[in-house]
Amino acid sequence: MNVSLRQLRAFLAVASHRHFRRAAETLHLTQPAVSRLVADLEGELDVRLFDRSTREVVPTEAGRYLEQALARVLDELDGVLAHARTQADPLRGRVRIAAVPTLSAGLVPLCIARCAIGHPSLEIVLRDQNQTQVLDAVRGGEIDFGLTVEPATVEEFDAETILRDPFDVVCRSDHPMASMPIVPWDALADQPLILLDHASGSRRIIDAAFTSRDIPMHVTLEVGHPHTAFRMVEAGLGVTVTPRLSLDALRPGLVAIHLTPELSREVTLVRRRARSLSPPAQTVWETFRDIALTLA
Repeated sequence: MNVSLRQLRAFLAVASHRHFRRAAETLHLTQPAVSRLVADLEGELDVRLFDRSTREVVPTEAGRYLEQALARVLDELDGVLAHARTQADPLRGRVRIAAVPTLSAGLVPLCIARCAIGHPSLEIVLRDQNQTQVLDAVRGGEIDFGLTVEPATVEEFDAETILRDPFDVVCRSDHPMASMPIVPWDALADQPLILLDHASGSRRIIDAAFTSRDIPMHVTLEVGHPHTAFRMVEAGLGVTVTPRLSLDALRPGLVAIHLTPELSREVTLVRRRARSLSPPAQTVWETFRDIALTLA
């Protein structure tokens, strides 16, 4: 059946106005053009849709049914098309992202704030998840892109490193290390360590740093978020090694000291391989890149 949207919209206009001329004026068409569209529709459906007289145009039983059904369907179609149109606008639409906790607390708020000021029609939906969950969400297409720590499975994704974030040691202000200008890695030997668990992308890097230097690790607590680690340090349960971007959550009474030699993690934007971003998602991706350059 070869039915066009022009025919359906012409039919609805005539059914609404009960008049071909007024329907034509609404559609910015000539009256003969509207008459032809309705006649062609009736021919395709093989049914009369209007009873016509010199005084009025009245929908038939089939016409009344079609009018009620089409009004709902075309309203829904207009909504779908309007939504699709917004997805082509780089400054309007919804963008779904996920980030590991150390970045959700440090880098992501800066990006969301900049977008809120510069692109108020962009809506950013954030998931605060561990590294494995972020990569799974990217892999499954649940989000537009993720913000991770140098994923080991980078061959699965299109990735862009935007920032190198050094690690610091955090201790209480009354801890012997608090007065040191810098802390060598071997000073952490046998210290009670409070570290992020192995779901964190940073933990793999920290473990490798101890192993490569043949420094013994004494991990007393594993937690899921830097804020929790800081509370444990505050309680006198040990020290933590944490990315510098997480230090915004540092509490009074705690001290962060640089480690030497410096060790950094790569902050990486990841998306599904060979899948283009929507224009709004591309805008947010580029905003992350710009903020990372500012921080660097």
